[in-house]
Amino acid sequence: MTEVPDEVLGAARRGLKGSRRHVRDTFDARLHRWWPDLRDGLVAVYPRSDVDALAARFVRIAAKATVRRSPELHRLDLARTLQPDWFQSPSMLGYAAYAERFAGTLRGVREQAPYLRELGVTYLHLMPLLLPREGDNDGGYAIADYRSVRPDLGTVDDLRALTDDLRGQGISLVLDLVLNHVAREHPWAVAARDGDPRYRAYFHVFPDREMPDAFEQTLTEVFPDFAPGSFTWDDHLEGWVWTTFNSFQWDLNWANPDVFAEYLKIVLFLANLGVDVLRLDAIAFVWKRLGTTCQNQPEVHALTQALRALARMACPAVAFKAEAIVGPADLVHYLGQGRHHGKVSDLAYHNSLMVQTWSALAAQDAVMAAHALRTVLPVPATTAWITYVRCHDDIGWAVDDVDAAAVGLDGFAHRRFLSDYYSGTFPGSSARGLVFQENPETGDRRISGTAASLAGIEAAREQDDPVALATAVDRFLLAHALAMGWGGIPVLWSGDELALPNDPDWAHEPGHEADNRWAHRPRIDEKVARRRDDPDTVEGRVFQGLRHLAAVRSGLAQLHASVPAQVLDLADPGVLPVLRDHPVGPLLGLYNVTGTARPWPASRLWDLGFSRPFDALAGTALGVAPDGNVWLPPYAAVWAVEPT
Repeated sequence: MTEVPDEVLGAARRGLKGSRRHVRDTFDARLHRWWPDLRDGLVAVYPRSDVDALAARFVRIAAKATVRRSPELHRLDLARTLQPDWFQSPSMLGYAAYAERFAGTLRGVREQAPYLRELGVTYLHLMPLLLPREGDNDGGYAIADYRSVRPDLGTVDDLRALTDDLRGQGISLVLDLVLNHVAREHPWAVAARDGDPRYRAYFHVFPDREMPDAFEQTLTEVFPDFAPGSFTWDDHLEGWVWTTFNSFQWDLNWANPDVFAEYLKIVLFLANLGVDVLRLDAIAFVWKRLGTTCQNQPEVHALTQALRALARMACPAVAFKAEAIVGPADLVHYLGQGRHHGKVSDLAYHNSLMVQTWSALAAQDAVMAAHALRTVLPVPATTAWITYVRCHDDIGWAVDDVDAAAVGLDGFAHRRFLSDYYSGTFPGSSARGLVFQENPETGDRRISGTAASLAGIEAAREQDDPVALATAVDRFLLAHALAMGWGGIPVLWSGDELALPNDPDWAHEPGHEADNRWAHRPRIDEKVARRRDDPDTVEGRVFQGLRHLAAVRSGLAQLHASVPAQVLDLADPGVLPVLRDHPVGPLLGLYNVTGTARPWPASRLWDLGFSRPFDALAGTALGVAPDGNVWLPPYAAVWAVEPT
């Protein structure tokens, strides 16, 4: 193991000055454990001659933060050090929401914790609640102050009280940390505009269009409708500043170690408030390289590795989640591949699973889903996927042309079909999605909409068609069974547990007029929520169905995230088979993505080692028909296990 330089050890001692002996000893042990990861990460980004001095600076920041950590959080650090797979447990169930749309304020969220526990939630992701710029702020992702909470939601003390309350009820809190950019009103940007050269160097600023034009030859526009281009002229800077997302969101220069130091302090500040998981927003964009898309560059993973190593020294209870909505080949690197294996983020979004779920339901065919999901490379056994049916964002049809061609489809045509289907323009579609950010040049049409509206529940209720409604509910629950049966942490989007439809008034709120993603971010209505216990209502059928899935899932060791999901060969094009081979025995998930009954050969069960297959979801033995098949009803899910 690489020896920790004296310069770094001395910095740690200075940072720990005045702390108790056990705190110093524990930090020293962590420093030696994580030093190789820290050094290797820094060497890959910064000049080798500067690395020891930079490491000493960063380690001292981490040491000072661990001294400020509360006794309760120190105990949590110890517990999670002894149980590092805490976030991989089958008992994990996530819920994501905007605090104001879920419960009004942070205090309101505290009051709604029993509602979350009733559903089985152990992981709560509250969307951006740190202070954003006034006016248009990209849904809260244009941060003006990382150390303040939005006044309408509460205070930093309210946030600390919320983390304490949630922890006492077994719920971990997840917050967003936007890494790529800050609002132009952030103090760093204000100082840069005021002429401070130190802060100007925090950003990518160019005196003319020569370099911006060169970069834009290979950059992709994120919001072509309302934020074309990737650079914005600023009169105060007298230059073009890099703005990947919106003109008011200034990209940061992570090649400057001062930026790294600033974010390290923010990570540790939030960790010491009791935040359990940091969602590293827009992480794919943080490193810039001419001639590339400036996404998924190797330095991104090196920086994350170094940041994670320092967090492990100061606050090992905290996990990192990568917000990287990229192709499968790039996605796995955010959980660690090659030299970064298991050393970067602990969690990452399985965007491909979401896309392939909706694709299979629209096509009523699992062939492409099976092929595409098999191409996702294995990830470290110490990490976990975030699986989901919907999130706060739009759905981009990330269907790879190669994957489509491999199963006899045209990628462009299939993406067009999916946009038509989920916007409700395809003949026979019951979906009620909205087209978001149509790009005439590429044909890209992303889709907004709640899970209920996309699954056909909204349309069936409008038509007062009980048969169509029952089918739509089954389709909805099937999609969630697949997300919960894949492994990792399944996350429900707020309102989906009540089958809420698109908000018809989404455009009436100031600042939302041009962004129809607000249609699938409805507010929770207490009157609607009270119907969750009534099985004769849609709300009751959906809520109880999801709660049942979560309860069954929590008792199945096979759904521990360390066990990889294996997509088997299809016996029927409409049934997606997913095997999880655990030492306690296999779990075979069978998902009928069609509206007709479909068979699965019982002989395949015997080949997999089953002798008395039991459907954990139904709570009964898995019946075999006289023809030798297990028959799955339309839109049915089976979790086959061996009874204990």
